[in-house]
Amino acid sequence: MSEIFKAHLDKFIPVTDEEFASIMNYFEIKSFAKKEDLLEEGQICRSNYFVIKGLLRKFFINEKGTEQTTDFALETWWMTDNFSFERKTPADFSIQTVEKSEVLTISSESQEKLLNDFPIMEKYFRIVYQRAFAANQRRVKYIFTYSKEDFYFSLIKQYPDFVQRVPQYLIASFLGFTPEYLSEIRKRIVS
Repeated sequence: MSEIFKAHLDKFIPVTDEEFASIMNYFEIKSFAKKEDLLEEGQICRSNYFVIKGLLRKFFINEKGTEQTTDFALETWWMTDNFSFERKTPADFSIQTVEKSEVLTISSESQEKLLNDFPIMEKYFRIVYQRAFAANQRRVKYIFTYSKEDFYFSLIKQYPDFVQRVPQYLIASFLGFTPEYLSEIRKRIVS
């Protein structure tokens, strides 16, 4: 399990096996069942999650009482409610497993200690956050420039395995569609 995280770190920063063994002491490995809540909206987010195996989603309940999915995290992706995690304020989002999942968790206190003890991890988290921010910027652009259908087709083209793996009602929620509308689009593709 930890070899997945080690291989991920090696893509971004140089870390010796001895350093990695020490870095792992800041994390806990946890397993979660399918559809298990890791965080509920309104709670203080106390962990940052690195997905070893499985799939997570972040969502909120909109004014209509409908779940609105904002993010997914596959293997080797991070997920947290950043604002709540860093400021110890009530979370604006819930985090839930989509599949049975194994994750590395790190508390905000442990993460701060890790960054102090291993400054190279500052570089790692900076790169990870920059990439996540860039992906989010691109998603916002797609929301404002693509038609709903084109947004879906772009997702299929860029992440075909992901689209096959995630239940369609969650894809619809992520794209801001109703499940019925997504079904209509999918029928047109098949026809």
